[in-house]
Amino acid sequence: MRRADRLFSILQILRRGKVVRAADLATHLEISERTVYRDMRDLMASGVPLEGEAGVGYLLRDGFDIPPLMFSADEIEALVVAGRLLSSWAGADLARAVANALDKIESVIPPERRADLGRSRLFAPDFNVPETLRERLDDIRQAINARTRIDIAYRRPDGTESRRRIHPYGLFYWGRVWTLAGWCELRGDYRNFRLDRMLDLRLTAEPFSETPERNLQDFLRRAAGDFDRDHAERPAPWRPEPAPSPPRTKGSRNDGPGNPDQRGDIRP
Repeated sequence: MRRADRLFSILQILRRGKVVRAADLATHLEISERTVYRDMRDLMASGVPLEGEAGVGYLLRDGFDIPPLMFSADEIEALVVAGRLLSSWAGADLARAVANALDKIESVIPPERRADLGRSRLFAPDFNVPETLRERLDDIRQAINARTRIDIAYRRPDGTESRRRIHPYGLFYWGRVWTLAGWCELRGDYRNFRLDRMLDLRLTAEPFSETPERNLQDFLRRAAGDFDRDHAERPAPWRPEPAPSPPRTKGSRNDGPGNPDQRGDIRP
């Protein structure tokens, strides 16, 4: 964490109006107590009205504040629901980041709006999200941001397994599954991979570069249908797998064209 970000985080914690011990700050920010003491001295020297001392705790005196952020009730609910979705269906790193962001928002919005943070009745349960999926999301997001290749072992719907080296371009959430779009070195073309069909994933330190002919924008352009029809025999890489058909009941059929095992699957 950059020093400027760390000092800002300390101020956000102190703005809650409670005495905070250096040990608690150190634990929360994952730094040493010595660093906390040094940061406190720097904040005091810059004119921040802090009270307290080492071994006791610190308190931010009244009168020091940044003008509160103004959100409507709908805007607050939108932030809360987005946070719940990320917490449930994204990686652990983003889940922690959104929790910290909501804490910061709570500390700066007017008191009459703080109650809105807990009023939303829109939820995103995470009962069926395996921990391995969260780990893969974190790893792939890291590779996308660093622009480094990844190696995966992948199983297609027909059971065929292969190892692929991928230039990861973007992650897409389809409401039920996550997919990774990227350039596949084995196929020499864009491919889309379902994260729940990855048997293994390994990060590499080998960088890749997006070129004018090979990049996320070109993938999206082709995904929108503006590409050579010579590729039509390959299922479009942007199409999500349909939701499963309802269970078979008496007098109904689910083995026709609506069966996801017979159409619409993503085939890298």
